[in-house]
Amino acid sequence: MHRLIAYCWRMLLLAMMLAAPLARADLTVDIVGGGSSRYPLTILPMQNEEWLPEAVTQTVKSDLAMTGLFGLLEPPGGTVLPASPQAFDPAPWQQNGSRAVLYGKVTKLEGGLLRLTFWAETVNPREQKLAAEFDVHSSQLRDVAHRIADMVYEALLGSKSLFASRIAFVVQKGKESRLQVADVDGRRAQTVLRSAEPIISPVWSPDGSRLAYVSFENKKPVIYVQDLATGQRRLLANFKGSNSAPTWSPDGRKLAIVLTLSGNSQVYIINADGTGLSRFSYSDAIDTEPVFSPDGRQIAFVSDRSGGPQIYIQPLDGSKTVRRVTFQGAYNVSPAFSPDGRQLAYVRREGGRFKVMLQDLATGDARMISNSAFDESPSFAPNGKMVLYASDEGGRSVLYAASTQHPGRVKLGVLEGQVQDAAWGPFNP
Repeated sequence: MHRLIAYCWRMLLLAMMLAAPLARADLTVDIVGGGSSRYPLTILPMQNEEWLPEAVTQTVKSDLAMTGLFGLLEPPGGTVLPASPQAFDPAPWQQNGSRAVLYGKVTKLEGGLLRLTFWAETVNPREQKLAAEFDVHSSQLRDVAHRIADMVYEALLGSKSLFASRIAFVVQKGKESRLQVADVDGRRAQTVLRSAEPIISPVWSPDGSRLAYVSFENKKPVIYVQDLATGQRRLLANFKGSNSAPTWSPDGRKLAIVLTLSGNSQVYIINADGTGLSRFSYSDAIDTEPVFSPDGRQIAFVSDRSGGPQIYIQPLDGSKTVRRVTFQGAYNVSPAFSPDGRQLAYVRREGGRFKVMLQDLATGDARMISNSAFDESPSFAPNGKMVLYASDEGGRSVLYAASTQHPGRVKLGVLEGQVQDAAWGPFNP
C-alpha cells in the first residue's frame, strides 16, 4: 500500500506542477526552430476592418503563427489594400518573398450584420486558392476568425486544420480550483466549475459536448461528467477507494477509469451513464493512465509491473494479451494516441529531466520533441499535426506546441500563476 500511495502522489504532484498560458488574454507566440520549412504568407488587413470592434486578421495571424508552419510577412509601407481579385496585383508580393496573400473587405449590412469577404491567392504562379464570405454579428467575429484561419490552413497546406477546437484546463488560484474551457488560442476562457478542493484530469468527450474530470470535493477522488451546454453534471464513479484517470472511448459510449477496488490501481471500463462496470487490467502492479486507441480496439496504459512505470497496450477483445511498447528509459508515463493511431506521445524521465517523446508504433522508433527540464501531459491536436505539452521553466508556467512533422516548437506564452492538466479537445461542434 505504501508503494501505491507513493506512486499516486508522485503522479499527482507532477500534474500539479503543470502550467499553461491558457487563462491569459495577451497570448504571445515565440516560434523556436523550424524556420526554413515555413510557408511564406502575407495577411493584409481587410478593407474597412476599422469598422470592427476587434481585428479579425490579427486573430487569423495568431492562429496560423502558433502552428509554426507559416512565416508571416509584413506588407510594404504604403500598401493599398485590395478589396477584390480585380484590384489585387501579385507583383509586390513576389518581390517581398510571399508565396501567398490573404486579403478581403468588410461591408455593413442591414440589421447590424457585417459581411466579411476574403480571398487567398498564390502569387507565382497566380492562383486563387480560396474565396468565401460570412454574414455575422460582431459577437461572432472570433468564431469567424478561427474559421478563416482553418480555411487558409487547409487551402494552402492541403490538410485538416485545428483552430475550430478548444482546450480544457484547471486554474489553481489560491485554494480555489477552476475548471475552464477556452478557444485554442486561450481566449474567451469560461469557468465550468469552481471548487475549494482540487480538480484534475479533465478529458473531452469525442463530440466535444462533455467533460469528464476528477474532483476531490468529497475529500477523495471522484469522477464526474459535465455537459458544457447545460452546465449539468452527474456522478460517474464514486466507488470505494480512489476513482481517477477517466478517458473516453472513441464512440463516447464508455470510459476507461482507474479504481483501487482490489487494493492497487487497476483499469476498469464503465458505461457513460455510470452502469456496467467491468475490470479491464489484471495485475499485482499499479495500472493507471488508460487511453483508448482511435479505433476503439485497444487501450494503452501505464504499469509498473516490470519494476518501473512503462507503457503497455492491451486489446479490448477479452484476450488479456498485454504488449509492452516502451523499452528505453526506466520511467515512461502519460500516453496519448495520435488521431490516426500510428504514433504515441508520452513522457520519459532521463537524468531527472522529463521529456515528451513521440514513438512510431509500427517501428518502435522514438524521438524527443520537447527540450526543457520538466515537460508534462502531452495532448494531440485533433488533426494530429501538433502535440500540446506543459513545461516549467525557471519556476514559470509555459505551454508549448511541437510539430509532429517538422523540427521546432511553438511557445504559446507564459502564465502568471499555475494552470494544470491542459487537454486539447476535438473540433468544436
